[in-house]
Amino acid sequence: MATDESTPLLENSQAKAKTPLPKTQLGLVLFVLATEPMSSQYIYPFINQLIREVGVTGGDDRKIGYYAGTIESLFFVTQALTVLSWSRISDYVGRKPVLLVGLMGLSISNLCFGLSKTLWALIASRCIAGALNGNIGVMKSVIGEITDDTNMAQAFVLIPIVFSTGASIAPLFGGGLAKPHDHWPELFSGSFWIRYPYFLPCLVSASFAAFSFFITALLLEESLPSKRHGNSLQPEIPSIDTRIGTPGGKDASPVPIRALLKTYSVMIPVANYGILALVDIGFFALVPLFYGAPIEIGGLGLSPFAIGVCLTAFGFGNGLLQMLFAARAVDRFGARRVFCSTVLAFFPTIVTFPIMSWVIHVQKEVGPAIWMLIFAQLLSWSVVDMSYAIISLFVTRASPNKHSLGTVNGLSQTTVSIARAMGPAMFTSLFAFSKEYNLLGGNLVYIVLLVLSCLLAFLSKHLPELKKDSKNRSTHSESIP
Repeated sequence: MATDESTPLLENSQAKAKTPLPKTQLGLVLFVLATEPMSSQYIYPFINQLIREVGVTGGDDRKIGYYAGTIESLFFVTQALTVLSWSRISDYVGRKPVLLVGLMGLSISNLCFGLSKTLWALIASRCIAGALNGNIGVMKSVIGEITDDTNMAQAFVLIPIVFSTGASIAPLFGGGLAKPHDHWPELFSGSFWIRYPYFLPCLVSASFAAFSFFITALLLEESLPSKRHGNSLQPEIPSIDTRIGTPGGKDASPVPIRALLKTYSVMIPVANYGILALVDIGFFALVPLFYGAPIEIGGLGLSPFAIGVCLTAFGFGNGLLQMLFAARAVDRFGARRVFCSTVLAFFPTIVTFPIMSWVIHVQKEVGPAIWMLIFAQLLSWSVVDMSYAIISLFVTRASPNKHSLGTVNGLSQTTVSIARAMGPAMFTSLFAFSKEYNLLGGNLVYIVLLVLSCLLAFLSKHLPELKKDSKNRSTHSESIP
């Protein structure tokens, strides 16, 4: 099949009025989507203590970070290795079966994690969780299929809000329910809770995934056009067939992955998504590290409580900003212009780090100037996060045909998972390396982030315009050399 730079954009033919969102099915998809942060981030509050109690460090607490970081990253490493395959499978067998497999895998692996008493058991359970969970890419495909060009931005802007909510809730029950026999001895006094002190938060996470499994099985309707049975979809869901031109039999099957990798209009959004995720996860890893680092080495010396308050405030403010402004900005200015503008907010966000280091060096304490800079930095970061919903829109509409939507989303999610797996260790190590050897005044890590931000700004200029009305399609085929 010939792959066309213009044709892959899933464009609506003469759609003027905005279609109402399919609230029921979209709500179900977003509920299921919350299982990813709920399953990947609940271990953070107790993982260090768990590693210590497993005894793998031999009493040397300096090794805890190494093992904890490995276990935390394994979910994303194995997800990166399998998410494309799951997305590809969903293009053939349907979205719903793949979602059910992923949810069941998450539920079982979380139970196994709570019952693990050795390092290898912990590693195996996290690998199973990541390997069986290709849901994030598949769910984005579902959203792309149950919306159209007029309301797709409204739907995708809800994804960061769901992730922020899940990422806020998971550490709360992860830390609050660990070692329940210490907190509520009258309810959890049995020997089981003493032997498995971290099983309760794992059980909560597993129960949420299991509940999502049943919700999906009973209520979520198949969105892949080739697997729909009659008119099983609710009337509120617009068919993807009404907005994708599928000329003839040549577009009746998924495009080979090798062809997609050579398609300019597919790989440009994927490349933007990958660099965006890498810079963002690097910044996310540096925030608590910089805020908590001693003043003597250029950090702010904030307490864990103060850092938690800052990040919690950011989470709520970020969700509010996305909800109020992201979709409206896309409607008014266009997706490409908004994305190109929001990624530029990375520059003030990153530059604020060395500015705060200079201010704290002069003032020797955290005063009003520092708090104003923290507020400005987190506000800029919220602006950056608007780009996530928009780049998901570009990726979804870059599919060459309706049968390749899962594969395209799988390619992008594989890129993001790789960034999530390697980014934190890479940038935190570079931070320590910069400070230890005073490279560029200890600012080398920020220079690297700024260079990557420049690359992202450059790539963003090559994104296509997403036009709602497209009557003329180019037949010129263009591939990446």
